[in-house]
Amino acid sequence: MSRTRIPYENLKLLNKSFENDFKNKFENFLNSGWYILGNEVAEFEKEFAEYHNEKFVVGVANGLDALILALKCCNFKKGDEVIVPSNTYIASILSILQCDLVPVFVEPKLDTYNIDPDKINEAITSKTVAVMVVHLYGQCCDMLPIKSIADKHNLKIIEDCAQAHGAKYKNQLAGTFGEFGCFSFYPTKNLGALGDAGAIICKSETDYIKLRQLRNYGSEKKYHNGIIGYNSRLDEVQASFLRVKLPYLNDINNHKRKLAKIYDDNLSSEFIKPKVNTEFDNVYHIYNIRHKKRDEIKSFLAENNIDTEIHYPVAPHKQKALLSLNNLSYPISEEIHTTTLSLPCSFAHTEEDIYYVVETLNKFNC
Repeated sequence: MSRTRIPYENLKLLNKSFENDFKNKFENFLNSGWYILGNEVAEFEKEFAEYHNEKFVVGVANGLDALILALKCCNFKKGDEVIVPSNTYIASILSILQCDLVPVFVEPKLDTYNIDPDKINEAITSKTVAVMVVHLYGQCCDMLPIKSIADKHNLKIIEDCAQAHGAKYKNQLAGTFGEFGCFSFYPTKNLGALGDAGAIICKSETDYIKLRQLRNYGSEKKYHNGIIGYNSRLDEVQASFLRVKLPYLNDINNHKRKLAKIYDDNLSSEFIKPKVNTEFDNVYHIYNIRHKKRDEIKSFLAENNIDTEIHYPVAPHKQKALLSLNNLSYPISEEIHTTTLSLPCSFAHTEEDIYYVVETLNKFNC
């Protein structure tokens, strides 16, 4: 008898343990009669701020909007440049383009997949206004040298924390290093909603007030619009679900770390595994390996009832949507995109699941 298929992710199973609390929250939501920017959003913002030991959090509709509104809050001029890693998910780049700014790609380090601080200086010009760091796959960027560069050149730091809920660098949480920490709560994230949702951590009360206006038509007081804004409000019911799961975020992260360690300790050295560094507290939103036979491995695992994903199959500068950048060459990014494979590593997976993946993968003829 063949083994039960191991999905890459099973959201229904992942959320099963929270189901009763979700139902209670939804009933309270219905009974409240208040569906937009109510108590649940306000309380989630407070609790998410407390988790990060910060004062100011603004809930928004999704992670892309979090990045866009953070950039808008900075009042950059059209044509200003924002440094961004060349291998990030396209949302990071779309946020820059949506704000009429210019993305300037910097290659990542091949062993961490995060932006290489040593390459940032050479990308800075008189038009550079910010560095958008992306804590990819659940591991923080090397923030100490990045902050030093940003301070020296008076650049804003905007953190894309969509994959790094609870991740730490030198015991400091992702999202607390720069002027803005931008989060997605897409359902597959370590802290996932049951739909789209996002939030922004900011450092100053001035930015906090402006972000609250930007998300709500430019209004802080109903029918009084002080600035040109958007409609990007964290949904009240999604906020209520996030409040259920937030107290368990550390448990979710620890479970994923436990699964990642099984891979680390048992997977053949033929596969390039994530680099482990004690100064970086990885939360393994994604556990990726790299291999030149990536596509063959993916097919081999599928034949053995194991689903995988590729994050991401196409480098951003090779996307059709970014046609004007297609002629550029970023060899490190391109190598990552053609060799990376994401293995099952979810709160819904068991240790038995992961041992089976390891056992199967080690049989692949490299």
